[in-house]
Amino acid sequence: MVDVLPLPFAQLIAGAFLSLLGFVLLLNIFGLPANWIILGLVALWRYLHPAATDMGVLFFAGMAGLAVLGEALEMGVQVLKARRYGSSSSGTIAGMVGAVAGAILLAPLFFGLGALIGALAGAWLGCFLMELGRGRPAAEAVEAAFGAMMGRFLGTVCKCGTGAAMVGLASHVLWPEGHAVPPAGSLPAGELVRAALAVFC
Repeated sequence: MVDVLPLPFAQLIAGAFLSLLGFVLLLNIFGLPANWIILGLVALWRYLHPAATDMGVLFFAGMAGLAVLGEALEMGVQVLKARRYGSSSSGTIAGMVGAVAGAILLAPLFFGLGALIGALAGAWLGCFLMELGRGRPAAEAVEAAFGAMMGRFLGTVCKCGTGAAMVGLASHVLWPEGHAVPPAGSLPAGELVRAALAVFC
């Protein structure tokens, strides 16, 4: 467990874990439930480190609350922005589906930044085609599609923001800064090996 490891090694493990959470946070761009994955990974960390008493019920309630808030903001912003520009319910849904499809298709481009471009383009195209299919004039369809695209962008920003808050909250309680470094020879080699395995297994 990190709590019984020498401080530099404990910080290395915590830093690697926080880096993993940072990469997972980017999955929000693809429309994936990144914040819930972050919550699950932090819960796994707590399971592997029962001595982490700072990760109690209130901590996980706060993490879950941020995850729910992120979902609500993402959905709410997309719907409100799309409707403000005249999108129908079916057009808004088509924009959401198009955003996910576009993000996945363009993800390999531009070192992953294509996912964001694809999400925005997919949101626009999905809403535009749906509105045209419903018989609306092209000018109105373009306006509605713009709202769907902007809603997708702002919704993603909001969701990434709440996810970043989750990562920050987790880092505050799991970072081993200030833990005492055991004196030389005080930790048997066998205990060090078992503690290291507990982190990865």
